[in-house]
Amino acid sequence: MEGKYTKSGYEILHDPRLNKGTGFTDKERDMYGLHGLLPCNVENIEQQIVRVNEQVDHFKESINKYVYLIQLLDNNQTLFFRTILDNPVKYFPLIYTPTVGEACQKFGHIFRRPRGLYISIKDKENIREILGNWNIKDVRFTVVTDGGRILGLGDLGISGMGIPIGKLALYTACAGIDPDYTLPIVLDTGTNNETLLNDPLYPGLKIRRVKGKEYDEFIEEFILSITDVFPKICIQWEDFAGPDAVMILDKYREKICTFNDDIQGTAAVAAAGLISACRLTGKPITEQKFLFLGAGSAGTGIAGLIIKILQEEGLSYEQALSRIWMFNSGGLLVNSRTDLEDYKKIFTHDHEPVADFADAVRQLRPTAIIGVSTIGGAFTKEIIEIMSGINEFPLIFPCSNPTSHSECTAEEAYKWSNGKAIFASGSPFEPVELNGKIFIPGQGNNVFIFPAMGLAVFATEVKRVTDEMFICAAKALAGLVSEEMLSSGLIYPPISDIRNVSVNVAIKIAEYIFDSGLSGIKRPENIEMFIKNKVYYPAYN
Repeated sequence: MEGKYTKSGYEILHDPRLNKGTGFTDKERDMYGLHGLLPCNVENIEQQIVRVNEQVDHFKESINKYVYLIQLLDNNQTLFFRTILDNPVKYFPLIYTPTVGEACQKFGHIFRRPRGLYISIKDKENIREILGNWNIKDVRFTVVTDGGRILGLGDLGISGMGIPIGKLALYTACAGIDPDYTLPIVLDTGTNNETLLNDPLYPGLKIRRVKGKEYDEFIEEFILSITDVFPKICIQWEDFAGPDAVMILDKYREKICTFNDDIQGTAAVAAAGLISACRLTGKPITEQKFLFLGAGSAGTGIAGLIIKILQEEGLSYEQALSRIWMFNSGGLLVNSRTDLEDYKKIFTHDHEPVADFADAVRQLRPTAIIGVSTIGGAFTKEIIEIMSGINEFPLIFPCSNPTSHSECTAEEAYKWSNGKAIFASGSPFEPVELNGKIFIPGQGNNVFIFPAMGLAVFATEVKRVTDEMFICAAKALAGLVSEEMLSSGLIYPPISDIRNVSVNVAIKIAEYIFDSGLSGIKRPENIEMFIKNKVYYPAYN
């Protein structure tokens, strides 16, 4: 500690990495010149958490709680992470979905203190210099967005910075990645959001989105620069518009350590839920038929990973593909359509056009419907009743975020299916009572996947992140769902156990990495202890 504290007492209190607030001991106050800068009483971190909880509870609106918590992060990061870790069920919805969506929408109006790096397309040719301005020189993880498609809210430009900040907070809270190794970044390439362009408090470039060759060159320079400045970095792409997300991942996944959480993380957590759900239905995943509402990067990412899982279970590629059907705003994805991007065309089938989703359900008779459309209420009473009529246990997965964009609520799914539905959503829902029974809705939150992936990548120094690593993560997550959990309708572990879940999933991923010869370091004798020893715990030293 003494080596870190080279600043004056006043400077220490204003450095969130060093600040303990009232937690500084008398000896530390003597050593660093803190007397008089703090109340005289020395408090432990548990007492401070009581105060934080009381202050958070004072606010009625979630957005105000979010603002308070981000200010806490900017003031005392150890206390922030310990508070989150002590009660993840309470705090995850406040620091991430659903509250982070509103925070992004209001970013320019609630902005107080800059966090992370803001790199605009006008900075091209100077990106290395900008990255060098960051005061930590061994960054291992960055979450990057250009704000092109924030959750289900669309183009929010630089206001999407709330996503990288929130995601990296979850890296630390869930999987114990030391926050000093993380760096949130937003790439400002403009916005097509008229409201933001006309908002005097919008802090980003007030230009239309730059696309095409200029955009591609900007992304390439950013990647070359950041991998040069931080050689061990892993880049997580987040909330890019579908075509951009797919292009970036396809172009760079074999060249650098990178992944797209919207595509691969969403796919893994959805796959884990489906694997667990199959245990409840008694029907193996190879006998399921999946119909997606939405065919963007998230939907095609889930579909692609399911195909690989089905192949691992013994189906040919053609057989696996026959189990996947997709529907978007133009109707069912069929061979005769001429309006589809290349990454969607592989999911088309030889079938007559179908323009209505309910009709598609009737004709195709899927066992599972997966919503990635961001259209709130799209899974109507009619659709769920059709699903319940053709399936003993229909799988209803409205995966869109935030809550207002969920394709249906848990109550609707259980009520309209008369309790038959196996339900999992992207947003949190409260338990539902129906016919004297309590149904506990599963939340297929990416938080079960990407922090664990991060911990495994950090520990093994793997050079690439592969789809097979995500399949490993999905199976590991599903394997943590006990029979007792299944009996209560849970197809995911409880969020309250997220630290234990993340570490155990990371162990399985690390084992796969070492077994496959992908690691950048020598295999340890005990992988479990090796991973656990890498975990950061927020405490005052």
